[in-house]
Amino acid sequence: MRARLMLSHLSIWVMIVFVVLAAIWTAQGPGWLWAVALLGIPAQMLNEYGLHRYVFHMAPPQRQWAFNWLYRVHYGHHEFPTCWPLLFAPLSVIVPVLLGNTLLLWGILALVGLEHALDIAIAVVALGGAATFLAYEWFHTTAHVNVKKTAIERHVSTLHNQHHFRDFSKWFHVTAGGEVIDRMMGTAISRDALKSQSRIEFIRTLGLRPDDPRLIAARDRFAPRFGISQSDIARAAAVSGGDSAV
Repeated sequence: MRARLMLSHLSIWVMIVFVVLAAIWTAQGPGWLWAVALLGIPAQMLNEYGLHRYVFHMAPPQRQWAFNWLYRVHYGHHEFPTCWPLLFAPLSVIVPVLLGNTLLLWGILALVGLEHALDIAIAVVALGGAATFLAYEWFHTTAHVNVKKTAIERHVSTLHNQHHFRDFSKWFHVTAGGEVIDRMMGTAISRDALKSQSRIEFIRTLGLRPDDPRLIAARDRFAPRFGISQSDIARAAAVSGGDSAV
């Protein structure tokens, strides 16, 4: 089910193509590039955390076009966590980030005069980083579907569900192993501490009232495209409120 869901989304295929092409490119270079590609794992985990916390959870924009973009890339997923088209990162995010990070790393390495600057950038970002992104999509999909899970997958799913349904200001990592970044950045929370606090108010709308005009406009724009019915909207709005704000 997870593989079928992932392969139904264009962005997954695009990332697979990037990884394959990067692997072919890396194979033409020095053998040590394969070891360098492993640096893409922690780099992508940091990238995942930074995007999730500081971009996807930024203060909601006032301009509707900007809010619509944010709703498409993340707010909509929180409001409708079982809407499968909204589960995956769109191409409008992953392609600019992938190309931008590759060019940035290449530029920095070339600037300091490092040999094989382009090869290293491709190995780290387009091979190691993109492969880690696919792992992120696997764990993210796993957290949202009812399937048999390994111990690691259950642990990741538990923390991610806490982010969705108890406190969206905690547990921004998704990929297994990224938990250490939340702990270092102060966005981890123990199970006991989580139990002692009330669920954040308007949890599914990330703190916005469900009748916020920006939300209403964004729902109207994307609901027909992604098969979200009026009953789905009404149900989500009805459960958005929590016991009290934290």
